[in-house]
Amino acid sequence: MLLSLRRRSERRETIERLYGAIVAQARLPVFYTPLAVPDTVESRFDLIVLHVYLLFRRLAQDGAGARAIGQGVFDTFVADMDGSLREMGTGDLAVPRRMRAMGEAFYGRAEAYDAALAADNDDVLAAALSRNVYGDAANAEAARKLARYVRGAARALASQDSAAITRGEIHLPMPEE
Repeated sequence: MLLSLRRRSERRETIERLYGAIVAQARLPVFYTPLAVPDTVESRFDLIVLHVYLLFRRLAQDGAGARAIGQGVFDTFVADMDGSLREMGTGDLAVPRRMRAMGEAFYGRAEAYDAALAADNDDVLAAALSRNVYGDAANAEAARKLARYVRGAARALASQDSAAITRGEIHLPMPEE
């Protein structure tokens, strides 16, 4: 019994470290200044989605245990978004509708990023990032730089030790300025 509780506690700590690293990365000022990501609630959401997606993509390579950690990170992401909506004053009746829209946005973006990362050049990825992260404030040069960062972050995660990741240790590169 105590061993089971300890394992759950360790898994929770791992998930919180991973999600914390994702949020910290998505909040780096370099995204909002030199890379010209609009400093809005929507764009901050999109950068978190992007980094959660990159982690999921990496964990998908490592089997059921890693995918379970990925599910825990996703659950933490959902709880964080729910809490954020409530903090921003979204009413109890509107939260489920907004959460459903966020879930659809996550899966739609994940599908677009999968296709874009499978492409041989960064143009498709830059276009997906332009649509999803930049929106109306699209900046082609900044989107290309963000695409190079995303591809580099995917490579960095792919090269990291699976055991380290499942202990909550990830290292994401700094975006170029």
